[in-house]
Amino acid sequence: MLLGATLVTAAAPAVAAPATATAATTACPSGWGSGGKSATAATTASVKDVRTGRHDCYDRMVVDVPGAARADLGYAVRYVDRLYQDGSGRHIPVAGGAVLEVRVTAPAYDPETGAATYPARAGAALPGVDLTGYRTFRDARFAGSFEGETQLGLGVRGRLPFRVLQLDGRLVIDVAHTWTAAR
Repeated sequence: MLLGATLVTAAAPAVAAPATATAATTACPSGWGSGGKSATAATTASVKDVRTGRHDCYDRMVVDVPGAARADLGYAVRYVDRLYQDGSGRHIPVAGGAVLEVRVTAPAYDPETGAATYPARAGAALPGVDLTGYRTFRDARFAGSFEGETQLGLGVRGRLPFRVLQLDGRLVIDVAHTWTAAR
């Protein structure tokens, strides 16, 4: 009698295990690549904020540029060995296994007055961005805003695939957690 109870108990986890494994698998986008990506355009609308978010398959950075149309948001995003500030050439240290340089062709200041529209300091961590618990992001630094272009450094775990999306009022950078299409 005890033997039958043991077999039933042992069989129950075997049935439940495949369902748990299936639920944990998420189909993630693939084909992004790790080569540089860019779009030629420019706007006089100013950068107002930079924020980040965690997703099942990637970590996301969003650069808010209210008033900029999608077609007017130019950018250049690429992996670099070291981040150097435009204008001065000063090295900006960025923690992580790889550094993604993010350039947005939008100033972080009001073009008419020169007043800052994004409260960041060159070389400092991005204000309000806490990367604790992120799978891919390690560090996010403000390099500066020079001649209508804002430069950021994003430290990531390694040279992972990424994509860039232009949307009205914002530029989105997603960096995959892995090279594979499954989580």
